[in-house]
Amino acid sequence: MIPSNFEYHKPDSIDGALSILTEWGDDARVIAGGHSLIPVMKQRLTDISHLIDLGGISELKGISIENNKVSIGAMTTQHELITNTQLAKFVPLIREASLQIADPQVRYVGTIGGNVANGDPANDMPGLMQTLDASYELTGPNGVRIVKARDFYEAAYFTAREDEEILTSISFSVPNCGYAYEKQKRKIGDYATAAAGVLINMDNDTCSFASIALTNLSDTPVYCEEAVNNLVGKKVDSNAIKKAVHYCVEASDPVADTRGPVEFKKYVAGIIVQKAIENAIARV
Repeated sequence: MIPSNFEYHKPDSIDGALSILTEWGDDARVIAGGHSLIPVMKQRLTDISHLIDLGGISELKGISIENNKVSIGAMTTQHELITNTQLAKFVPLIREASLQIADPQVRYVGTIGGNVANGDPANDMPGLMQTLDASYELTGPNGVRIVKARDFYEAAYFTAREDEEILTSISFSVPNCGYAYEKQKRKIGDYATAAAGVLINMDNDTCSFASIALTNLSDTPVYCEEAVNNLVGKKVDSNAIKKAVHYCVEASDPVADTRGPVEFKKYVAGIIVQKAIENAIARV
């Protein structure tokens, strides 16, 4: 299918992009990788007369790790997340999750900013950013503000980003602990039936830190606070893991679709979460 006529803009600065976005308001939309927006435009499900390509803005690209803090530009591609050796060394969880996103062709173009900003509950990075307790930098006409990933998602495709704001970067502290991202999908390149990101640290056999978030098991990413609270400070044995898995499954709220009925998705979620917790513990 062919989209409606639109005017294409490719600014070379954030200020330039904001100027166009502010000028055209609801008639304008920014595009990062485009994997979500372009199909919608082709189906003419959205009426956009001005498309603002962020690909020419160099300040939105790159990865830096300084003073135990990671900062990733919004236009950094998933391929760059995979191949950056420093990121793989300090935050291997990012590489593990990125390798499970779609296929290489998608990852060469798809960006971390587009993945987290779109608000699609099936995207992998929103849940992963909640696991990492990341913060998003949003830049708009009134300046810059920071929103925690755990506060950013309101409903499917609805986020805390204002219409005239651009998500410009993502930051989080380097996690010094065991990690895992487990994902079940029907075929290569598909969205998850269920996925879970886990960080965990142990003091002998007692959990000293944990973070768990789920992907595609609700209309937003699910941070499993109750499961975390029931792990931290406690001896981690099979019973503790079983209880944590139970709390994660209870926190999920999937809907029936082509990937299966609700009962099946919850069953898969339990298996995925248990595997992720066990693998994270093994990597401590």
